[in-house]
Amino acid sequence: MNPFQSARLSAKAFGDNFLWGVAIAAQQNEGGHNVGGRGVSIWDVFSRRNGKIKGGTNPLVSCDFYHRYKEDLLLAKALGFNSFRFSISWPRILPEGIGRVNKEGIAFYNKLIDECLELGLTPLVTLYHWDLPQPLEKEGGWTSYRMQRWFARFATVCAEEFGDRVKNWIVLNEPASFTSLGYMLGKHAPGKTGLTNYFSAIHQAVLAQADGGEILRALVHKSYIGTTFSCSEVLPFSTKEEDVLAAKRVDVILNRLFIEPALGRGYPQDDFKLIERLEIHNKAWKYTDRMHFKFDFIGLQNYFPVVVRHNSIIPHIHASEVKAATRKVPHTGLGWEVNAESFYRIIKRFWLYGTVKEILITENGAAYKDEVKNAVVNDEQRVDYFKQHLQAALRAKHEGVNIKGYYAWTLTDNFEWAEGYKARFGLIHVDFKTQLRTIKNSGYWFRDFLKQA
Repeated sequence: MNPFQSARLSAKAFGDNFLWGVAIAAQQNEGGHNVGGRGVSIWDVFSRRNGKIKGGTNPLVSCDFYHRYKEDLLLAKALGFNSFRFSISWPRILPEGIGRVNKEGIAFYNKLIDECLELGLTPLVTLYHWDLPQPLEKEGGWTSYRMQRWFARFATVCAEEFGDRVKNWIVLNEPASFTSLGYMLGKHAPGKTGLTNYFSAIHQAVLAQADGGEILRALVHKSYIGTTFSCSEVLPFSTKEEDVLAAKRVDVILNRLFIEPALGRGYPQDDFKLIERLEIHNKAWKYTDRMHFKFDFIGLQNYFPVVVRHNSIIPHIHASEVKAATRKVPHTGLGWEVNAESFYRIIKRFWLYGTVKEILITENGAAYKDEVKNAVVNDEQRVDYFKQHLQAALRAKHEGVNIKGYYAWTLTDNFEWAEGYKARFGLIHVDFKTQLRTIKNSGYWFRDFLKQA
């Protein structure tokens, strides 16, 4: 056994100047859809389509962070965190997507940033967390070559307005997720499907993550710039060759598709011939140098491993997931496997690329069916999840991985995309009828844990 695997878990063991944070996103938390000059986002529109969001809900109010940000920041501080990750709503800054800057939107984020700094919460700001302005989607959204001009405008405004106080930036949140779910499978906004849309969206996102980094570095003095990747260890269901090859194909899509271009390697064509079509579709060989950007850190967002088997019925990828419940292994309320050892292995794997300078764990957490009973939310399963995953991160850090921060997903229960409000990830329970906040036992656990830092 690794000597650190069973070492006593403590916040202090992660070292001085470690970023301990919680993460939220504008579309999932802010609400305030029709105030302060905000424009319409693709999720505002998508959520109106019947059957797309569980419970028929929408993000128009959510947990009303727009009006309650001071309360929520105080809660984050009270739980002992020293950093706060949030995203900037593109339609709140540029209601038409490009052109006119909304001064009320700028004022809101100035107040939010100033409040963070006043409380001693280092802001970590995400430029794009999936809330594309609807007017840009009408022009093609992430499938359009004009996205580079649109995104550059948004990034430039944010850098110029907030870069004097915000030094820590994330360019894109989980591009593998919003391109596949939104532009191939149609399960997320804007609900597009097909390989043509998918290939175009991938390429525009790969270019945007590098272009955004260049803009921030040029405009923000003493900047600390990264981008985040959703990642899941992909394991074959059996040792059969067809299952092993299926796992390699899925791994390309989930884990390699966006980081390898950023590292200057181009698109990962080995193990999955479909990527050759992506390369040809976008004439991507012309853009290899432009796709490369030397990020100061990468953000890893991991929740669970994926086990797959060969399935010839599934087009292109010829693979399907074998659910955790089917395999009778521990899983969360969403059916996601709980496996901290896999978390450790995926961290080590990304570090072994060799050119990654630093890693932030920018999201990690679990959804369970939380209930308030006598003003208490007893979520011991979530506490155990965090203990196991922090122990795994500490093990990786002690083995030489330069992990500089950990952000729990999420501070408060919120709008969880297609899951609506049924998936509760928060350290703080929200009654969405009254907006009453109740700190869960997991929140109190973090408070006690972080006292040791």
